[in-house]
Amino acid sequence: MKELLLTIVKALVDYPEKVEVKEVGGEQSLILELKVADTDRGKVIGKQGRIIRAIRTIVGCSAAKLNKRVVIEVIES
Repeated sequence: MKELLLTIVKALVDYPEKVEVKEVGGEQSLILELKVADTDRGKVIGKQGRIIRAIRTIVGCSAAKLNKRVVIEVIES
């Protein structure tokens, strides 16, 4: 999941070297904490949250195949 999220987000932002993903896992769920540059946060979230919602859907579908639940949080760096 982490690699998929990194690939998608790095393609969207201006500063791909500043993208970080921290994985906090459990047995049934997985939390991915996403950090991007301050100037790129709007690009990742999108208008009315449409981009991050689409990213969550893609990663969530991938996780469903592994019987996991994924939560993606965009956190401030």
